[in-house]
Amino acid sequence: MSRSVHETERKYEAPGGTALPDLADLPGVAAVAGPEEQRLEAVYYDTADLRLARAGLTLRRRTGGDDAGWHLKLPVGVDTREEVRLPPGRAAKHPPEELGSLVRVHARGRELAPVARIQTTRQRWQLVDDRGGLLTEVVEDLVSGQALVGDSPVDSWREIEVELGERGDVALLDRVEERLAGSGITRSTSSAKLTRLLADRLAATSAPPAATGRSAGDVVLAYLREQADALKHQDPRVRRGEDDAVHQMRVATRRMRSALQAFGAIVDRDDTRQLTDELKWLAGVLGEARDLEVLRDRFENAVAALDDELVLGPVKAQLTRHFAPLEAAAHEASVAALDSDRYFALLDAVDALVADPPFTPAAREKAAKVLPALVDKTYRRLAKRAGSAQDDVALHEARKAAKRLRYAVEVSEPRFGKRAAKYRKKVKAVQELLGEHQDGVVARPVLRELGAKAQLDGENGFTFGLLHGLETAAAQRVEDRFPDAWRRLGKPKLR
Repeated sequence: MSRSVHETERKYEAPGGTALPDLADLPGVAAVAGPEEQRLEAVYYDTADLRLARAGLTLRRRTGGDDAGWHLKLPVGVDTREEVRLPPGRAAKHPPEELGSLVRVHARGRELAPVARIQTTRQRWQLVDDRGGLLTEVVEDLVSGQALVGDSPVDSWREIEVELGERGDVALLDRVEERLAGSGITRSTSSAKLTRLLADRLAATSAPPAATGRSAGDVVLAYLREQADALKHQDPRVRRGEDDAVHQMRVATRRMRSALQAFGAIVDRDDTRQLTDELKWLAGVLGEARDLEVLRDRFENAVAALDDELVLGPVKAQLTRHFAPLEAAAHEASVAALDSDRYFALLDAVDALVADPPFTPAAREKAAKVLPALVDKTYRRLAKRAGSAQDDVALHEARKAAKRLRYAVEVSEPRFGKRAAKYRKKVKAVQELLGEHQDGVVARPVLRELGAKAQLDGENGFTFGLLHGLETAAAQRVEDRFPDAWRRLGKPKLR
C-alpha cells in the first residue's frame, strides 16, 4: 500500500567557490541540527521519449537515506509536489503496477524502463523552532548522474535543496532564498535532478508558444490548454478514488467540449467533431460514478436533516447497501476506461489539438471583435430552449444550454474581465437552479426503488417515501422560480 506526502521544495545552483551562509539567526530558528551525511542512489524510469519528465513527473527507485523506496512525484502547485511512496522491494526492470497506473495518462501503454542513474552525496541540516519542530531542511548535494542510453557521459554538479518542514512557512523559505542569493547561490532552472541531467534530450521537443490573449485564437487556445492540463491532472486522482476527482475530470472534459462547440468558428468545427464525440464518451463514463456520488450525498444529507422520529428503520444502512456496490462497480468501470486504447487515442487527439489547433481565419482577428458574437449565439441557443421549458426533458435541455453559455463566457473572461465574470456568475446561478431540478428528477425513481425494496425486505419504506415527496415539492419550487430567474438573466453584454 502506497502512502503520500506533499513536499514544498526549492532547488538552487551552487557554483564552485560558493559556500552555504549561516542560517541560524533567521527569524523563528532556535537551532540548526547537522550536518548529517547520506549516500543515495536512484534509478529513474520513463518512456523512451521521456513523457513523464516532459510532463514534470519523476518516477524512481532510491536506495540509501531514511526514505528509501519507490517514489513518484506529481506536480501540485508552485514549488509543491505530491510524492507517492512504496517500499523498495527488489530492483526491477519495471516499476510497481500501482505507480505505473498513476502515470498511464502520460505513458499511454508505452514501456517504462530505466533512463538514468543518479548518485548523490548529501549533507543535511535541519532548522528547528524552540519546540524542536522542523521548520525547514537544507541539503547540499554533490551529484553524479548518467543517462542509461547509448554511451552517455557522466555529468557532475553541486546543488542546494531547501524543503519546507511541518512547522515552517513560505516566508521562511523566502528568507532562506535571500540569504542564499547573498552568497551567490541562485534558483535552479531545473525542477529535478533528472531534468537537469537529460536537459539536452528534453529540449528536443519545445513547448508550444504561450497564448498572448491578443487574438481570438489565443484566448480560446489558452482555455483549451487549461482544460487539457486539468484532465491529465485529475487522471491519477480518479484512479485512486480521491474525493471530487471524478467530478473535476468530468468538468474538464465538458469545458473543453463546450468550448470546441461554441467557438467552432475559431477552431474549425469539422476538424474537432470526432474529438468532441470522444469527450462526450469520456464524460459519460465518468458520469456513472459522479451521478451515484451526487445521489448518495443528496440522500444522506436529506436524512440527516430530518427529525429523528421521521427516520424509520435502518435507513443509513439501506443507503450503504444500495450505493456501495454500485459505486465500486462504477469506479472499476471508470478506471477500465482510463486504461483503454480509446482513452489513450483521445489524449493523443487532445495533445495534437493544443499543439497545432485547426484555426480558421477568424482566429487571427481580435478577440474583442470575434468572441462577443459567438457568446451571443450561445445565448440564443439557451433562449430557444428556456423560453418553452416546462417539462422535465425541456428543463434539462435548458440546463445543458445554460452550461454551454457559462463555459463560453468563461472562455472570454480573460479578455473581458469583470463584465464577463459577473455575467458568468449569473448564468451559473440559472444553471445550478436547473441542476437542482434535474437532480430531483434523477433522485425520485431511485427513492421509489429504495422504498419498494425496503418493503419487500420486511423493513420500513416510510422515510424513502417522505424523501420522494420532498423531492417532488422541491422540483415544483424550481419550476415556479425558473421563469423569473430566466427573465432576470438578460443578454450578455461583452461588446
